[in-house]
Amino acid sequence: PPITSDLGYIPPDGGWGWAVVFGASISIGFAYSFPKAFTIYFKELQAVYSVSYSQIAWITSIMCATTYGGGPISSILVKRYGSRPVVMLGGLLCGVGMVSASFSTSILQIYICVGFITGLGLALNLQPSVIIIGKYFLKRRPIANGLAMAGSPVMLCTLAPLNQFIFDNFGWRGSFLILGAILLNCCVAGALFRPIGAATASVKTQVTEQGKDALKKKVTEDAMEMSSPMNVPMENKTEEERGKDCCEKINQYLDFSLFKHRGFLIYLIGNVLMFLGFFAPLVFLAPYAKHSGIDEYSAAFLLSILAIVDMVARPTTGIIANSKWVRPRIQYFFSFSIAFNGTCHLLCPLASGYTGLVIYSVFFGLAFGMVSAMLFETLMDLVGGARFTSAVGLVTIAECCTILLGPPLGGTLIDTFGDYKYMFIKCGTVMFLAGTFLSIMNYYNYQMLAKEEKERKAKEEDPESVRTENEGRSNWNKETTQDGPELEPLREEREGLKKQVNGT
Repeated sequence: PPITSDLGYIPPDGGWGWAVVFGASISIGFAYSFPKAFTIYFKELQAVYSVSYSQIAWITSIMCATTYGGGPISSILVKRYGSRPVVMLGGLLCGVGMVSASFSTSILQIYICVGFITGLGLALNLQPSVIIIGKYFLKRRPIANGLAMAGSPVMLCTLAPLNQFIFDNFGWRGSFLILGAILLNCCVAGALFRPIGAATASVKTQVTEQGKDALKKKVTEDAMEMSSPMNVPMENKTEEERGKDCCEKINQYLDFSLFKHRGFLIYLIGNVLMFLGFFAPLVFLAPYAKHSGIDEYSAAFLLSILAIVDMVARPTTGIIANSKWVRPRIQYFFSFSIAFNGTCHLLCPLASGYTGLVIYSVFFGLAFGMVSAMLFETLMDLVGGARFTSAVGLVTIAECCTILLGPPLGGTLIDTFGDYKYMFIKCGTVMFLAGTFLSIMNYYNYQMLAKEEKERKAKEEDPESVRTENEGRSNWNKETTQDGPELEPLREEREGLKKQVNGT
């Protein structure tokens, strides 16, 4: 089907948009990879503050929860001020959080500085970067999203060795200062997000339209007051209007009517279920390899293999998703990617030895990259560019809970059974069910949309319904013209008002 834009303008699909994609890849890369790369300091912080591993692990949990939970705040700010200032503010918060953490004297201060302040800064980096791509691209949007999301594995491959290098040379306090300066590069990335939107009308046209609207509103109000049998008290009207204004203001920034959108609800339920098993295998891959008797460096190399495959998979998936065969069926492609991811985890316990784990890492990296590349593209495809800002904020706060619960649930299974295979089976089952659910429900959604469109066209083409509507209008006009003489003064006064308005 032809691709249409609901933004009020036609996106350029290139030009400065590629600079925006570059900036977005930096912001998205920091948002996704920084919590993973930060784990290198856990052992040192644990020794300094004499805390348990579970207490130290709360740093990344709080950071990830704040990054996803801050989605609605980020969406509201983007609607109000645009993507550029929000991302620059996010970069500033990230820098301030890490610099403040370098002077911390307790684990609680680390929670606040790294977890909350830096996490909020990453939230202000993630959502605006995804939103601005939807404003610059339409036909090439899957490719642009794939390239932007590829920033995550690239940044992870860069930050992991860099963190180890600066930690060996400057200690953890010096490293936090340097990381704060590095995260300020998000401000530079945000500066590339040049605002784009529909061309505004001229001042003269706006003034004329406002004048016309004001006159129409005045005539309508006067006519309603004259024709109403009894006047409603002004106090009640004011209260109702205040309530409506409050709801309208909230809905202006976060469109809660999306919860009535069938496609959005299907996407939300499927993604919330998927995230229960999405990140846990990534967290426990290296420990599983060590548990199987593989040395530390070889276990760490599995993550490097996964990151390299992921780096290639994301832009490649974007190119495939943009093809004329896949683009109209992108929801099914996304569902297949999730189910494929789940199948990889279900087969992981069958891998024997280091060679088997290398093969698993290659397929896991491919499946992980496929899902990540289409994670936001499929949401844009469902709700459109105009409502995407609200949609991404509502989705991220719903996903926040399952992102937090996924790894701890996997750890509980490992502690209970003393074997990693049950964790992989749980994650694989959950993701396979999520992919199957999305596939079936998207098929149902498309069938219902086709049925509704068919009914709408049949109603438009049916002359009987048009005739019935015309007869109803003519009967109403006849009834109003046949009113008794008691309404004659009101009609005369209304005619006089109309003449006055036309005169002005």
